[in-house]
Amino acid sequence: MIEIPLPEGVKAEVKGSSIAISGKLGSNSRKFNDALISIKAESGKIVLDHVKDKKLEHKARNAETALAKELNNDMKGVTQYFEFKMKSIHAHFPITVEAKGQVININNIIGERVPRTASIVGATKVEVKGQNVRLYGTSLDEVSQTAANVRKACRMRNKDTRVFQDGLYFEV
Repeated sequence: MIEIPLPEGVKAEVKGSSIAISGKLGSNSRKFNDALISIKAESGKIVLDHVKDKKLEHKARNAETALAKELNNDMKGVTQYFEFKMKSIHAHFPITVEAKGQVININNIIGERVPRTASIVGATKVEVKGQNVRLYGTSLDEVSQTAANVRKACRMRNKDTRVFQDGLYFEV
């Protein structure tokens, strides 16, 4: 049994096999396997309990700890955004980045005429200012997947990567 305290200003609501966590910046919902885990949202805390079946206990305990970590991330996300900062680096042709709807367009990478596209996952927000790109949102899964989509779109194919290092990279 794991008890997770709710931070101030965060609410949790369990409906069937999903849990919704809401805070000042937004809300996150997550589904769980109700055959392995039971969840109760009490005043000021969330109580997770795994099934005591002999064959399923090990799998249920692992699912319980994984869900506890994901719920902690969701609670952190609704109180303060998860964010990734990226910067466009070019040596050959100037790169321009623009966000339209649920797509990020990366133009003129190594002189290509057709823009490369990366999809924006979920409710991730994108800010582009010159060479700097900021990805932020309440869900760590969605923001990190969007950043991975951008990196994948900038991947060089059929070129020497030691020479052609143009693309979007994470700021340190």
